[in-house]
Amino acid sequence: SEMLVQFGRRCGQAKESTEMRNSEEDQVPYPPLLPSKVDLQQVTIIPHDEWERIQDSLDSLTREAACLREERKAKRDMHFRSQEVVKHWTNTYAGMKEQKLEAKKKRNEEIEAERQILDLEEAIHKQGERKKAIENAKQYQFYQTERVKNFHSGLLLSRVMKERDAQIEFQKSKRKTDKKWEEQLKLDIEKAFKEEQEKAEKQHRERVALSKDHLKQIKERKEEEERRKQYEEKDAKEIKRQNSLYEIEKRKKQEKRKEEIHESRRLFFEHIHDKNIIKAVEQQQQEEENEKIRKFIKAKKRLTLMRKEKEAETHRLMEDRRERINNFLSKLMKEKLDNEDLIIARDIAEAEAEWEKREKEKDEKNKAELKAIAEHRAIVMKNKEDEERQRKIEAKEQLLAVLKADQVFREHEKEKKHKADKERLEVQDSHIQQMAKNKFNAKQAKQAELDYYRLTEVLAAEKEKEFQDYAREVIDLESKTNRFIYPLVKAAQEGPGGGHGPVLVNRGGLRPSYQATDTTGVQLPFYNSKGSKYNNFQKSKGRLGFTW
Repeated sequence: SEMLVQFGRRCGQAKESTEMRNSEEDQVPYPPLLPSKVDLQQVTIIPHDEWERIQDSLDSLTREAACLREERKAKRDMHFRSQEVVKHWTNTYAGMKEQKLEAKKKRNEEIEAERQILDLEEAIHKQGERKKAIENAKQYQFYQTERVKNFHSGLLLSRVMKERDAQIEFQKSKRKTDKKWEEQLKLDIEKAFKEEQEKAEKQHRERVALSKDHLKQIKERKEEEERRKQYEEKDAKEIKRQNSLYEIEKRKKQEKRKEEIHESRRLFFEHIHDKNIIKAVEQQQQEEENEKIRKFIKAKKRLTLMRKEKEAETHRLMEDRRERINNFLSKLMKEKLDNEDLIIARDIAEAEAEWEKREKEKDEKNKAELKAIAEHRAIVMKNKEDEERQRKIEAKEQLLAVLKADQVFREHEKEKKHKADKERLEVQDSHIQQMAKNKFNAKQAKQAELDYYRLTEVLAAEKEKEFQDYAREVIDLESKTNRFIYPLVKAAQEGPGGGHGPVLVNRGGLRPSYQATDTTGVQLPFYNSKGSKYNNFQKSKGRLGFTW
């Protein structure tokens, strides 16, 4: 059904679809204002103002949103233009802040440049200080060498000899023999002797007081040691007592533990014994029960035969009795009335039916018991067969597991052997490599040792040259004011090393030291003998006591 268009009180037809209108437009080049076949009575005419109002009411939200977007865009553009305009102004807060930042940045750059200059100057100064420290250290290290020390000792000896010679000359030039001066000198000597004596007495008193103080301290220490020993003995006794108590408690615990173990073992053996007894009793009971079952089966068979015989006997007796009863009844039937005969016959029939019922129930009961016995026997035999089958299966599985474990063990042993062989080969290769490496290292070490010896010789030659230059300068300087320069020349002529041994030519002229083998480890003396004083053989014989 077409939807009707309503406005106000009128209602019109539904608008035609766009496809129809397009088709009509395609057909008519100038379409009419109203569609064809439209009832003008059903058309609502709206004024232009009303139509604009309706359009405005329908499109108001869209226009408001567009207006808001335009306003926001205009404000944003104005804001950007304002920022571009005021960006280079200097009388605004942002401009002043930017100027301050620029000034601060420039000031920091100037300070950093000054600091770099200061750092460079400080680095140059520290480099000079380091060079000076290195030179001082080298000079100090040079002065601390053994040869320089010996040379300085010779320099000190030469200056001492010079001073002694000057003092001797001064004493020779001093010829004053004044008596008053001698008396004053004697008084000074006596006064000095007295002062020395008082000083000695004072030292003696101080030593006595110190010895007393030491004795007192020794006594206090001995007492303290005694107290400490007593305290340690007391502690030792207490510890010993505690150890004894601990050992007693430990022995008690061990005994209690042993008793518990024995009791547990006894209970375990009793349990095993009881279990074996119970098992034997159960087995005996099982055998007795089987024997009872066998006896019961035999008794049942015997009773069945007896019952059959008894039944046959009873049947024979019943036949005889029935015959007798029939004979008797035949006689009674002749004597009594028909009703009595019927009653007796009915009683006999009921008695026979009751007897047959009892016999039938007894037979069914016997058959049920025999069937239960047979079923029990079949179940027991089946269980035994199942147990035997399960035991065989378990034994077979256990055998397969053992075989598999043996195979795994053999494979494991084979793999272990292969691994051991591989490790042995690796160790052999590593040993070969280590031997080659050790040989190479030994060769390198030998070469390094030779290089070290060569460098040592070069360094020793440089040090010897430096020392000889220094010694030559000092000797030249001392020779101008001092005539005792022999110790300096002697110290300068000795080889480097500071020892008393022979000079090693291959080691840069080093003079080694030889120590004694005792606990002192002092350096052995140096004897520079120029030959024996007893070169005459005859004098030597006489000195030794020989007369021939």
